[in-house]
Amino acid sequence: MMKYLLAVDLGIRTGLALYEETAGLQWYRSQNYGSSARLRRAVHGLIGELRGLEHIVIEGGGPLADIWQREAQKRGIRVMVTGAEAWRKALLYPRVRRTGTEAKQGAQELARRVIELSGTAPRPTSLRHDAAEAILIGLWGTMEVGWLSRLPDALRK
Repeated sequence: MMKYLLAVDLGIRTGLALYEETAGLQWYRSQNYGSSARLRRAVHGLIGELRGLEHIVIEGGGPLADIWQREAQKRGIRVMVTGAEAWRKALLYPRVRRTGTEAKQGAQELARRVIELSGTAPRPTSLRHDAAEAILIGLWGTMEVGWLSRLPDALRK
């Protein structure tokens, strides 16, 4: 069975990215749930339909993170919670991290390269910052769980 990692840029508007253990990025999206109640129902359904999901990596905390953590715990899925500082430091050059605006722009550019490199995820016509950040949170997560030993050379620019 294939193993998967789901990356979550937390919020009512949530960025999501799914990585497969050997093939990398499978899909990404931005979803506006509108309320924490709708988010709770959606998390239950999403986690339930992702067979082989072993890891969830969440950027953010608080009550919305608790929704993801409780659902994952019920299903025996490992959860890592991180902050933007951790994955940005690992993936973005210091010159790109000077301000939040520069970091978001750098994340967009790197996420587009990850999509291109994946060969499986569809190329975006537009890419919301929460989806772009979810892609990078997931990329960082694959290195943290040992699926990827280092950032591929094609992503180092």
